[in-house]
Amino acid sequence: MSEWIAAFAPASIGNVAVGFDMLGLALEGAGDRVYARRTDNDRVTVLEVRGLDGELHPYLSTNAESNTASIAAQAFWSDHGDEGGVELKVHKGVPLQSGMGSSAASAVAAVVAANGVLGSPLPLDELLPYALEGEKYASGGLHADNVAPSLFGGLVLCPQVLLPQVVHLPAPNGVSAALIHPDLQVNTAHARRGLARSYATKAWLEQQGLLAGFIAACHSGDVDLIKKTLRDVIIEPQRKENVPCFDVVKAAAERGGALGCSLSGSGPSIFALCRTADARNIASAMEQACRSQGIGCESWVSSMDAPGARIEAI
Repeated sequence: MSEWIAAFAPASIGNVAVGFDMLGLALEGAGDRVYARRTDNDRVTVLEVRGLDGELHPYLSTNAESNTASIAAQAFWSDHGDEGGVELKVHKGVPLQSGMGSSAASAVAAVVAANGVLGSPLPLDELLPYALEGEKYASGGLHADNVAPSLFGGLVLCPQVLLPQVVHLPAPNGVSAALIHPDLQVNTAHARRGLARSYATKAWLEQQGLLAGFIAACHSGDVDLIKKTLRDVIIEPQRKENVPCFDVVKAAAERGGALGCSLSGSGPSIFALCRTADARNIASAMEQACRSQGIGCESWVSSMDAPGARIEAI
């Protein structure tokens, strides 16, 4: 057996309120690690999956055909593997069904780790389609708003119509993200199936205008315009009922001076963009509001240009 290669992929904020399936933001402080090494067989296998506590995960599968990490790595290895196979160890650092891109982080870390065992690794921007294969299995759809920021870092515009091309948006100076993860779970695939199939033209035009304004605000660094445009008038109203603490947490973030607050992905995690000087206090206020509803939680504060996936020293 060859030596293990370790890859880390960060958690992410999907949709970023204004960009359903089109915007994603990497999150510092949480992520998955996948270890890879060559084997003599001709396929990708999974040796173990460990949970947040470091123990063997009670139900995440080591079956390579039903594990997000191995599905992504196998897609990559089938195209680029030069000899033998790859064995993986998956160590989860992102809570499951959290709205923090848990399946995406596993898929990205697995592809980056498998790429790392090649004699001539591919550049990062060629790995996106393979990581998307794992995410597609987990969530039931082709959307890159978690995979792309986890792979590349920062704030990424990644509508399906452009894939595999993505657009890296500038991080506005003096703006950070605060995120809380309530002790709840929301199944992404189920949440997607519950969305309405059509929308009023007025609502669609309003959301399109907010998205365009937010992108312009990022390019110009206009914090006031971020505050005016960081709203979700279509998806958030449909999903917030799955997160019983959402309204009080959002109100707490807004009272603290947040530029905007919404669900991260399908929830239950809730994020706010804030002036960096306010971010820690806003995260604390969001936590307190969540706990006031009898729901435990944890929080992170992250810059908007957090790094993406990378190989780590073991």
